[in-house]
Amino acid sequence: MNQFSMTINGSRVSTSSGYDVLNPSTGEVVGRAPLCSPQQLGAAVEAADRAYRTWRGDESVRRETLRAIAGIIREHAAELASLLSLEQGKPVTSFELGDATTEIEICAMYFDYYADLDLSPEIVPSDDGSRIAIHRRPLGVAALITPWNFPAYLSSWKVAPALLAGNTVVLKPSEFTPLTVLRMGQLFSQALPPGVFNVVAGDGSLGQLMTTHPLVRKISFTGSTVTGKKVAAAAAQDLKRVTLELGGNDPAIVLDDVDVDQIAPQIFNASFGNAGQVCTNIKRVYVHRSKYDEVVEALAELAKSVRVGDGHDPRTQLGPINNRPQFERVRDLVNDAKSSGARVAAGGSAIEGAGFFFQPTILANVSDGTRIVDEEQFGPALPIVSFDTEEEAVARANNSHYGLTASVWSSDSTRAASLLPQLESGTVWTNAHNRFPLDQPFAGQKWSGIGAENGRDGLLGYTQIQVTHEVHG
Repeated sequence: MNQFSMTINGSRVSTSSGYDVLNPSTGEVVGRAPLCSPQQLGAAVEAADRAYRTWRGDESVRRETLRAIAGIIREHAAELASLLSLEQGKPVTSFELGDATTEIEICAMYFDYYADLDLSPEIVPSDDGSRIAIHRRPLGVAALITPWNFPAYLSSWKVAPALLAGNTVVLKPSEFTPLTVLRMGQLFSQALPPGVFNVVAGDGSLGQLMTTHPLVRKISFTGSTVTGKKVAAAAAQDLKRVTLELGGNDPAIVLDDVDVDQIAPQIFNASFGNAGQVCTNIKRVYVHRSKYDEVVEALAELAKSVRVGDGHDPRTQLGPINNRPQFERVRDLVNDAKSSGARVAAGGSAIEGAGFFFQPTILANVSDGTRIVDEEQFGPALPIVSFDTEEEAVARANNSHYGLTASVWSSDSTRAASLLPQLESGTVWTNAHNRFPLDQPFAGQKWSGIGAENGRDGLLGYTQIQVTHEVHG
């Protein structure tokens, strides 16, 4: 068993207290993570604050450092992917349904992408001969808190823009998946000055200390809406800047003119990728009544064909649910649907064994008002709901506190596109789902978040405006 350490002020820091991290495929211990004390967190934030005074100064150095980090990730990609699979459960390789190797590759891509992104000031036209410029200055110490479904990926898409903008970072991964990020902290310290990038580990109480620390000026949190509201409330006391990427109950609307054989694999992959543990995955499918039975059957056959297993088995396409609380939630939602009259077209129960495996599940004959339709399941279970008119489908898709992503599926792309402006979601697609180019901003509506990540908008979220007004006398 490997003992992992935190990275504080460029040095590896161990603790006398720690906890075991489990492989969700086997229940076996794969490593031991440290528990950061309040004093150690204070040391990390203070180190970041000191380093900020220098790090903010030379943009060219920051860009070269990000490129160096991208190289380090690629050099250690196999090690990181294997570790990620062990603690998170996703297959090492299985691209269509989400895998660890691709996640690590994307991390490197993010550092390269932000290394090349423009931060030049914007010049404002002036009639009096003065020079007015809008600059984007760093904020200071950024506290970044990431979840267990994509621990490396979501850390990188926060860390890279934060560092390029000139901020310094204290990063806390989820207590369920800390090991890959702890290892990344050790590796990145080869390229970064002490104090610029600090990685700490602990549970939700540590996150609370981070959000209330007086030296922290920016908080970026990805996780549940319940916790996100607490982060926002804590940040408000000190007017810290926040970016919140929260939950989603993402609908797909399937119109009556679709080619079911063509769209079913795409909808399935966008629903069950990473064992359904993606905030943007399709969580509920509204299908026109004329196509309902055909869509249910096609998705059920795909669910039955997927190989579920240990992420280190090269035959595995879909891994386990990451942790027991989430496993129990998915099981309870499926059981509730069954007791409410849902028909199990595929799956429907846990897979016996030591891991947190659940059969890929398709539920038919469900409707709004059933918990698994109204709530975010975040697991490998998908409810299929029928509708009669487009207006009805849009209204039901919007009838949610969440507004993260949505998609419309039709053989007539113009018809599908006409519905997009009506959907109350931050990102909407026709005949696709879960497409996120590096330069595309990602933002949620309603309870799905505040602010934006990814692309230039994600970078600007780690900056504050300063206007310089030079009057020539």
